[in-house]
Amino acid sequence: MTAFTVALVLVVAAAGLLRWWRPAWYWLAFGVTLAALRVLVRYRSVMDACGLTVPPARWRLSLARATNRPVPEPRPPRIRRLRPTRTGLVLRLKLRPGQDVFDIAAASDRLRHSFSMFGVTSREVRSGVVEVRMTGYDVLKRVQMLVETETRAMRVPVALREDGSVHYRDYRAIPHALTLGATESGKSVYQRNLVAGLAPLDVALVGIDCKQGVELFPLARRFSALADSPDTAAELLDALVARMADVYHLIRNQQRITVDVPDAEIAADIWDLPDELRPTPVVVLVDEVAELALYATKEEERRRDRIITALVRLAQLGRAAGIYLEICGQRFGSELGKGITMLRAQLTGRTAHRLNDETSANMAFGDIAPDAVLAAIQIPAELRGLAIAGDASGGWHRIRAPHTLLRQAVNLCNRYADRTPDLPELAPFRPTTGTATELVPSAKAAPATA
Repeated sequence: MTAFTVALVLVVAAAGLLRWWRPAWYWLAFGVTLAALRVLVRYRSVMDACGLTVPPARWRLSLARATNRPVPEPRPPRIRRLRPTRTGLVLRLKLRPGQDVFDIAAASDRLRHSFSMFGVTSREVRSGVVEVRMTGYDVLKRVQMLVETETRAMRVPVALREDGSVHYRDYRAIPHALTLGATESGKSVYQRNLVAGLAPLDVALVGIDCKQGVELFPLARRFSALADSPDTAAELLDALVARMADVYHLIRNQQRITVDVPDAEIAADIWDLPDELRPTPVVVLVDEVAELALYATKEEERRRDRIITALVRLAQLGRAAGIYLEICGQRFGSELGKGITMLRAQLTGRTAHRLNDETSANMAFGDIAPDAVLAAIQIPAELRGLAIAGDASGGWHRIRAPHTLLRQAVNLCNRYADRTPDLPELAPFRPTTGTATELVPSAKAAPATA
C-alpha cells in the first residue's frame, strides 16, 4: 500500500509539473483521456442546461402514453465522432430538426465552462452537421507549429489559431491582405514568418521598406526587387504595373478560344497557362504604407498619388496576373488621403495586432466583421504577436505567429537564394548583396511567444 501511495503521489506530481511546464505533453499524457470521459459523461445534462435539446417527437409521446411508459427526455444533438487532437478534442454533431448552427455558436462559452475546457469554437461542416473544436490548454501562450502542414501552391502556414489549427496565408484564395499593428505588437515577426514560408516556393518577392530597408534588406538575397524610399517605390510599382500588362497580353495570346479547344485549356489567369509558359507569381510586401501616403510638398503629393494609384491598380487587376499584395502598417485610416479606402476595399484578408486606436481597428474589420473590432483593441500589450485575422466572409480568429528571430529568417533566405528569379522588368531594383553569407547558428531563443 505504501508503494502504491508513493507511486500515485509521483504520478500526480509529474502531471502537475507537466501541466505547468509542458501543457502539450500533459494534454497528450493525461488531459485528453480525462476530457473525453468528462464530455461523454456530462454530455446530455450539459446540452440540456445550455438549451441545446429539442422535445421528443410526437409519435414518441403518443407511443409513451399508449404503453404507459415514462415521457421521453429531450434529445441533444447526436455525437457522430469524437476525435482527440494534439491540442484538444474535435466533436462532430448531427443537429436535430429545428436546431441551428448559431445555437451551438451562441452556447460556446457555456460549453467551455461546463466541459472544463480552455476554449470552444464551432463551424458548420455541411447542412445539419457541426464541428465543435475544444482546446484543452492555451495554445497561443507558447506557440508550437505542427510538424506536418498541408502544402499547396501559394499557400504557406504563418501562425497558429486559438482552436489549435494552423492559420494559412493562401494567396490563390485571398490574393491581397492588410496587416496592421502598433510598435512592438509582433507585426514584424508575422512578416518574417510570411517571408520564411514563401522562401522555398517558386515565387518572386518584391519589398518596399521606406525605413531605409532596415526590416527587409537583411532578407535581400531572396528578394527580386527592393525599394527603400518613396521615390524608388514609385518607380518599382510602375514597373510592376507594366509587368501586369505584359502578363495579360500573354494570357490573351494563349487563350485560343475556338471550338476545338477544351474548356479546361482556356486561360483566364496565369494558373491556367501551361507550366512552361506560366510567369513567375510575385508577392509584393509593403512594410509601412503610411510612408508612401504622406507628403509635405506639391511634388511629394504628385508622387503620393502616383504610388497609391499604382497600388490600387495592382489590387484590382493583379490577381489574374499573379501579383499579390501584402500591405503592412502601424496606422491605416482615411486621413492618409484619397484612394486609401479604395485600396482597403480590395484587400480581402485582414490581420490586426495590438492597435493604439479604434479607428485603425474599424478600418481593418468595420466593413467585414464588426465584432472583431472589439477583440482587436482588447489585445494586451504584453502578448506580442497575438492578432485577429479575418476575411471578407465575416469570420475571424485569434492567431499568434511563432517567434522567429531575424537571424533564423536570414539563414532561411540565404539557403533558398538560388530560387530568387531574375525578372527583366525588375532588374534595376535587384538588391546588391555581394557574396553568399554563411549560415550562422541562431542564438537560443526564448519560448516561442511571438
